[in-house]
Amino acid sequence: METVNVSSLKNNPSDALRRARNGVVVVLNRDEPDALMVSIRQSGVLDERGVRPALATALFRDGFLSLARGARLAGMAVGQFASHLSRLGVPVIALDAKETARDMDTLDEWLASS
Repeated sequence: METVNVSSLKNNPSDALRRARNGVVVVLNRDEPDALMVSIRQSGVLDERGVRPALATALFRDGFLSLARGARLAGMAVGQFASHLSRLGVPVIALDAKETARDMDTLDEWLASS
């Protein structure tokens, strides 16, 4: 087990990640244990059935991954991942009312010019 303090974690996060690949890293905040870092690659968690799609879905839903990156993490084609999200009720495209109205106006203009 290794330790890293919050300031060194901010200054050099890749060092802490490298250490986590070798074992658990305890993050100290003012000399008090505050968090644990564990490599999910080394633990084999990502290889368990359904973990990659579930993780990709949660990260996409919460806005941390794009559709393409979520699909890559899930091990799916973009269209397949979009269908997966839709089945789960996760919106693939999130527009507010103003953006939707603007898109509808653009569509109407395009249809009128065709």
